[in-house]
Amino acid sequence: MAKQSALTEPVYYILLSLLTPMHGYGIMQNVKKLTNGRVNIGAGTLYGAINTLLSKGFIAEHKSDPSKKEYIITEEGRAILSAELSRLKELVKNGEEILEGTNE
Repeated sequence: MAKQSALTEPVYYILLSLLTPMHGYGIMQNVKKLTNGRVNIGAGTLYGAINTLLSKGFIAEHKSDPSKKEYIITEEGRAILSAELSRLKELVKNGEEILEGTNE
């Protein structure tokens, strides 16, 4: 896998949401719930991100309900999400060490 740049916060939460098959409106609601309302993804942002994630192979259409278009994360998407989580943990660890003066 090539070096992946940092995910935007909305994309991170979209991928996290899609560990369970979900349609667009469900993703928007789930992101809002996960972030206690701090992150609100509009329809334009969501569907632009979905198209990009589909083209990169990070998510796929999930065929469970023919009346709703649902999506699910792929194995490649899981790998990207896992790499991002590791990157974020490193950011937090470094910030805590420096702010708390434990990185001497």
